[in-house]
Formats: sequence, C-alpha cells, structure tokens
Amino acid sequence: MYPPSVAVAPAWRPDTITVQAGRPARTPGAPMNSPIALSSTYVHDAEKAYGRDGNDGWGAFEAAMGALDGGRAVAFASGLAAATAIADLVPTGGIIVLPTAAYYGVTNIFSRMQAHGRLTVRTVDPGDADAVLAAAEGADMVWIESIANPTMVVADIPVIAAGARERGAFTVVDATFATPLRQRPLALGADIVLHSATKLIAGHSDLLLGVAVTSSNAHADFLAAHRHDHGAIPGGLETFLALRGLRTLDVRLERAEANAAELARRLEAHPRVTRVNYPGLPGDPQHEKALRVLPGGCGNMLSFEIDATPEQTDEILSGLALITHATSLGGVETLIERRTRWAAEEAAGVPMTLCRLSAGIENIEDLWTDVNESIHRVIR
Repeated sequence: MYPPSVAVAPAWRPDTITVQAGRPARTPGAPMNSPIALSSTYVHDAEKAYGRDGNDGWGAFEAAMGALDGGRAVAFASGLAAATAIADLVPTGGIIVLPTAAYYGVTNIFSRMQAHGRLTVRTVDPGDADAVLAAAEGADMVWIESIANPTMVVADIPVIAAGARERGAFTVVDATFATPLRQRPLALGADIVLHSATKLIAGHSDLLLGVAVTSSNAHADFLAAHRHDHGAIPGGLETFLALRGLRTLDVRLERAEANAAELARRLEAHPRVTRVNYPGLPGDPQHEKALRVLPGGCGNMLSFEIDATPEQTDEILSGLALITHATSLGGVETLIERRTRWAAEEAAGVPMTLCRLSAGIENIEDLWTDVNESIHRVIR
C-alpha cells in the first residue's frame, strides 16, 4: 500500500532509525520526505479505494514506528482510539489485568466495557510482578504502563510478559513515557506496545495521534480492520507532523531527560517537597528495576508531592511564570498539573498534592527558578 521506502539496515541504532526510517526510496528526483497525502477517495481499481482504506502518509509513519519498535505498526486518530481497538482483542466474557492507577482514559474504556458485561477487570499494583502474575491466572490480557502515569512505577516487563504467556494471556505495554528510545517492549517479551504519539513522539503539542505496534500479523490485521470499521483513522497532516517530530525525538528527549533528572535531584532536596518519583534517582524504589528495563534512561517525566494543601498546590501551579499549568506531556515546553484535579486519579489513590511534570527543553536554571520561587511565594 505504501510506496517503497528507505531500507533500515539491521545494524542501525534507534536514534539513527528515527531520522531515516519511513523516507521515500532514493530514486532520482524523489523527495526527502513523504508528502502530505490528503484525499478521501481513489481511482479504481487499486488496493485502496476510500480514505479509510489507507494513506501513503500513514504508511510512512507506520514504517518508521515499526522499524523503531521491531514490529508492525498501525496508526490511529489518537492514543485512546488505539487503546479501544486493542481492548477489543479481549474476547466477550474475558478478563483483563489493569494497573490500579492506569491512565484514566484507559481506565474509562475498560470500566465501560465491564459495566456493559463485556469483560471483567482485575486491578493490581504494576510494580509487584508477583501480584500481576497472580492476577493473570485465567486472564486474557495483561495491560501495563512502563513508566506508569503518574506514579512513575516501572513494570518488570520481561518477568510479567513471560509469566502472562505461560498463563495464556498476552501483554500490552503502554510505553508512551519511555518511547522506543528508552524501552522496546516487544524485545522484552510483550505482544503489543502502545504509544500516544501525541506526546513525545510528535513532540510539539500540535496534534492527536496514536500507534500500536505488534510482532503478530494477526493482531496487526485485527487492529487495522478495527480502525477501518470504526473510522478511527489518523489524518494525513497529523501523520506528516508526527513523522517530522520523530526525526528530532532523540535530541529532544536527551535534553528533556537531563532537565527532568536535574529537577528531580533539586526537588528531592527541597524542604517543602515530601516525595519525588523519578526512577533515575539512585534512592528511588524503582531505580534498580529501571537499570534493567530502561538502560538508556528514565525519560522526561517525574512527579512529586508538596507539603501543602491541594488548594495551596493549585495556587503554586497557577503562579508559575514559565512552566505551563496544563494537562498532557511530551512537548518541547514544560507542563505541570496536580493529577487529582481529575476525579479518576483521586479514586485510584493518587496522592492529593501529587504534581506530574513533563520536562521540556528550556534552560534548567530558568525552570528551577520558576518552581522554587512559586513554592516559596505560597508556602513560607
């Protein structure tokens, strides 16, 4: 469906793949980038006849993501559209194991399905591999986040994926926080990896896009058919922009990760901060596990709790001058929010003053000054 593209050499490292994969084949006069493909219909007779059948721009993005994650990629209109399609892989009456504090959009999908009698949800602490596998007995799907949102728990993917497979379940990993540059779940034994490409992959807070990557052609075919039949197709412009964003993922992530690590270190020493969650910190309870399953680094996301009331915490965040008080993550700009402003996060037991911070690429000293001064203005 997608025109021939640049072949990805087996020896290429992931940061090289982000730059080269998904480009048009190097024929004379070929463009460097896959053009934006905007058409709702195609001339007969061809493999694709209508806009839901396919798009060369999707194909370019999917080729790049498949090469990065080591599988076959299927792009969707959003991360939740991809999650909805994956959820339908669970048979009617089936069982899914879900993290206690999973992303609330995903929790909503499975809660609705359970309320309709479609499946049964078992919730478990994703950081406890033994508990996950105990819950996986008789289950059809194990869903984990690594790194988890917003608690920053690191799941032991190799152990969980192998144990789930022994029990007849397949494993889905939401690796939005890690990206393929910090973790490749398929290589660790997972069956499907999910990314909200809206976030770090696209990287500029200007589009919605999701992508699922799987090593199983049967799963990929199912997801592609689900996308077609439910109309959850990505836009041509969105996939073009996401692929353009992917080209700079390595350099953006390197800078943002360095900022996150330094902010985590300084916040850990701050007298008004009671807890910092960042697996890259040597004292973090997730650190040793992170060294095994995230050897390239722990990404740009962290969370922390303030010795304050929820109302004071909101005042601190609203008073920031540089960092934006907003939801979402993964853009070049730094964002922060108190996660229990969303009722689903409070119900999941997320601490009331927990602030999730997505480090951007600004100067670290400016970021620190902004956080520190706003805390001291509110809490003296």
